[in-house]
Amino acid sequence: MTRALLTLLSALALTVGLGQLPAFAAAQPVTPGTIWTDSSGSAIQAHGEGVLQVGGTYYWFGEDKTGGSAFQNVNCYSSTDLRHWTFVNHVLTRQSSGDLGPNRVVERPHVVWNASTSTYVMWMHIDSSSYGERKAGVATSGSVCGTYTYRGSSKPLGNDSLDDNLFLDGTTAYFMSEDRTHAKLQIYKLSPDYLSVASLANTLPQYEAPAMVKAGGTYFLFGSHLTGWSTNDNQYATASSITGAWSSWRSFAPSGTNTCNSQTTSILPVTGSSGTSYLFLGDRWNSGTLSDSRYVWEPLTLSGTSASISCHSEWTVDTSTGSVAVVNPGTTGTSVIRGVQSNRCMDVKNASTGSGAAIDLYDCNGGGNQSWTLNSARELVVYGNMCLDVPNQSTAPGTKLEICTCNGGGN
Repeated sequence: MTRALLTLLSALALTVGLGQLPAFAAAQPVTPGTIWTDSSGSAIQAHGEGVLQVGGTYYWFGEDKTGGSAFQNVNCYSSTDLRHWTFVNHVLTRQSSGDLGPNRVVERPHVVWNASTSTYVMWMHIDSSSYGERKAGVATSGSVCGTYTYRGSSKPLGNDSLDDNLFLDGTTAYFMSEDRTHAKLQIYKLSPDYLSVASLANTLPQYEAPAMVKAGGTYFLFGSHLTGWSTNDNQYATASSITGAWSSWRSFAPSGTNTCNSQTTSILPVTGSSGTSYLFLGDRWNSGTLSDSRYVWEPLTLSGTSASISCHSEWTVDTSTGSVAVVNPGTTGTSVIRGVQSNRCMDVKNASTGSGAAIDLYDCNGGGNQSWTLNSARELVVYGNMCLDVPNQSTAPGTKLEICTCNGGGN
């Protein structure tokens, strides 16, 4: 338990709302699950989203659901801070007939840049209103938020293609999509111009809403169980090679939260002067009124082969430094410290208040012995004057933690 707790504490800035770093004091927070508006005050319509960074600007592509499920537009918005968005263009619009005609399905548009052809390439799910065609469509443009030219659709290597995504690994592009007939998640390598499928790179167990990211030498692949518009506990797997063996699938959000009541759509790296943070981008679908579906974006912690998110109500991102911080409005930096795997809280055993009282994990109950404050000295304080402490200033692995009167020590 102690080693896991120390790992948790080392990631507090990303995973627990225990106060704000000074750099974020003036930042406007991201508020998952609320109505997000653009610079004109209109609700952002960009569902099933993908975000592409070009220079210092982020471009958000997604489905316009103002008229329901039938295709209307693929919209593009721009932002430099990932919080304030400006509508730029309907980059793909409804046509009088064909794949983009009335009563058609166009979902999950994602865009990558092909440096060798100087072309932005979009892939998307193309279907009939009954979801009987199950195809992948391609469109291209010379400018990121310009008007895209639709190039047609097909079944990749003859396979079904429903929920999809793109991943660019250096200059090699991969397209991934759910194959309903074979109950698989297929990963395809694209041709050098990214306009067609070149080969099947891997086949994995069936998940929809796929999204991939690489951190260090590890590839992370996220996906959703098949529950329609309803949310579930999404899963992830890891590998050292896209074409190699993948790990078993496991949850990355607190158990029972249904992935913070959302479905995976993309993973966005944010790189700045202080390093790279990762953001989980999800959709909270409202099947009755799709235009009112909400965006659930949360900081994503990637460490080794482990991934986790917590369900925060507010957080901030600094695109210049690549850092994120969690906001707890109405508090002075006080919160519980909840284990992602156990969903239990860091607890002073038996609610003891004496120096030397042991620390353990216990069911979260709102007790004062589970309420921790990150003070200005960066100490974790309980009961107002007792600090989380390593006894005898030990640095040995396995040392049990306790509380002690705050004294400013490095322990």
